[in-house]
Amino acid sequence: MSLPDPARRFDVDAVVLDIEGTTSATGFVVDVLYPYSRSRFAALLSERSGDPAVARALAQVRELTGDPHADPAAVVKTLNAWLDEDRKATPLKTLQGLIWAEGFARGDLVSHFYDDVLPALRGWHTAGLRLYVYSSGSVAAQRAWFSSTPEGDLLPLLSGLYDTENAGPKQEPESYRRIAESAELPAGRLLFLSDRPGELDAARTAGWHTVGIRRPGEPFFQQGVGDHAQAGSFDEISISTTGSST
Repeated sequence: MSLPDPARRFDVDAVVLDIEGTTSATGFVVDVLYPYSRSRFAALLSERSGDPAVARALAQVRELTGDPHADPAAVVKTLNAWLDEDRKATPLKTLQGLIWAEGFARGDLVSHFYDDVLPALRGWHTAGLRLYVYSSGSVAAQRAWFSSTPEGDLLPLLSGLYDTENAGPKQEPESYRRIAESAELPAGRLLFLSDRPGELDAARTAGWHTVGIRRPGEPFFQQGVGDHAQAGSFDEISISTTGSST
């Protein structure tokens, strides 16, 4: 159940968004994006082995598996196993992001958003709020996601993108402190929206405001978000900032 309205009314300067289960359906990521990347890992490693981002991800896979001599076939096997586990491994997310960016650029893919999300983001941006994304998906994937929406390129709405490489793991408070420092905002002026209780706990420990987004059909819906304020859609959240409100 949602908490009373005052528990979902916030005076902040910025909103930081999770993607899966929060702005967008996890099912779309799992059923569309994951198979798309799975079918293209081998080609990516073959065709773009000289790309610094690919080379770095390969080295990270070899380090994480303890096999410094793993060949591309072994690396692809590892990536697919991590996909099956839904493991939030940084090199997996890096390579997925590169593949998805190509797919969005070609028009093979168009990102998904819940109906309440884009109007809310436009309204918050117009009201003077800064918007950021913090996702386990790579910055490259986030950039492709927000530039290839059903309503066109929404990157101009965003002030910054964070992932597990430039911020750190999403269930560690220190990651949220890094984002606050990067955004040059006090922790108490940031609001984090996510469907995952472990992430919300970490953000609150770092001094942020939090709202758990609970959408029917999402993996964490039944589990709930603990004692965090919660909402079923973005239009249930009231946010004000200096000199304006929405």
